Amino acid sequence: MSTPLNNVHPGIASLNPYQPGKPIDELARELGLDDIVKLASNENPRGPGERVQTALRAELDSLSRYPDGNGFVLKQALVQHLGVAAEQITLGNGSNDVLDLIARVAVEPGYEAVVSAHSFVVYRLAVTSAGGQLIEVPAQQYGADLAAMAAAVTERTRAIFIANPNNPTGTWVGKTALAEFLQAVPEQVWVVLDEAYFEYADEPDYPDGISMLAQHPNLIVTRTFSKIHGLAALRVGYGVSSAAFADMLNRARQPFNVNSAALAAAAAALSDQEFVTESAALNRQGMQQVTQGLTELGLEYISSLGNFVAFDCGRSGQHVFNAMLQKGVIVRPVAEYGLPQHIRVSIGLPQENLRFLDALREVLAEVPA
Repeated sequence: MSTPLNNVHPGIASLNPYQPGKPIDELARELGLDDIVKLASNENPRGPGERVQTALRAELDSLSRYPDGNGFVLKQALVQHLGVAAEQITLGNGSNDVLDLIARVAVEPGYEAVVSAHSFVVYRLAVTSAGGQLIEVPAQQYGADLAAMAAAVTERTRAIFIANPNNPTGTWVGKTALAEFLQAVPEQVWVVLDEAYFEYADEPDYPDGISMLAQHPNLIVTRTFSKIHGLAALRVGYGVSSAAFADMLNRARQPFNVNSAALAAAAAALSDQEFVTESAALNRQGMQQVTQGLTELGLEYISSLGNFVAFDCGRSGQHVFNAMLQKGVIVRPVAEYGLPQHIRVSIGLPQENLRFLDALREVLAEVPA
């Protein structure tokens, strides 16, 4: 029997919905808990800074008005902060929105996009929704094998997506490796460098993608205010590319895709680099606390440049996740990324990290390997 669902996009029908981290309120309702630690979604545990909060309060009187569809104030703040032209910037409802725009503009039915195994699931959602085929290249030590990804390019390849650092593994590629890769990729193939966590990358060899744009007109860099700036709830991110490609993205972009509160908060966040520096320092301390604790528990973890770390439980990650929920600690199983025995945990405040490690110690004694 024919139904309306027979006429939906077959690629969409084959996708699994994105699974966000479980909200605190939902877990509280389900289990009757009132003391919950959420370390599942790579958020800044400090919340937003004071300048952001002041900017948000100033927006309350104008909520009946549409936002600036061009995002002039935020773009000018980004121009000053990054040293790029306003015409190179595409604003998005989070960087996910920009990634989706890139897929819709660059990939069409019958063409391909290349990603690494264990890479951010949104690449699959975006490419498939655009009607393209995703080519997944095996990872090398949980990270992107750039040589293999370059070798996977064919005449049907339209784009390559690389997260640096990668979510959920935290792995990264260095300056020389990335430069050599960009030289090897044909000029007609778009290279999308997702730098959602770049502010946390405390490593001399970590590359700044935006500084490479002038040499590589096929490079697109995406970034977000959801992570170190603490604006996850407002959903605001951006892409920086050649002006010509940004023009194409802005043709496909929905009108008013970034709300007024997000535009104001993001501009204020850029002006508060002290908050960013302090957040990065807190994350370094927390990363040491968590990884030392994992080592003491005899667990192997993947070295990470983000504000999270993935570790091998030695047993079902889903079972560990479920048991941690019962103790009021929300982490993230990553079986959907091809890592069924791994858990990803966000770095929290010191007391939250301690709570996580104490709960994990108990769970490992309770859940069989």
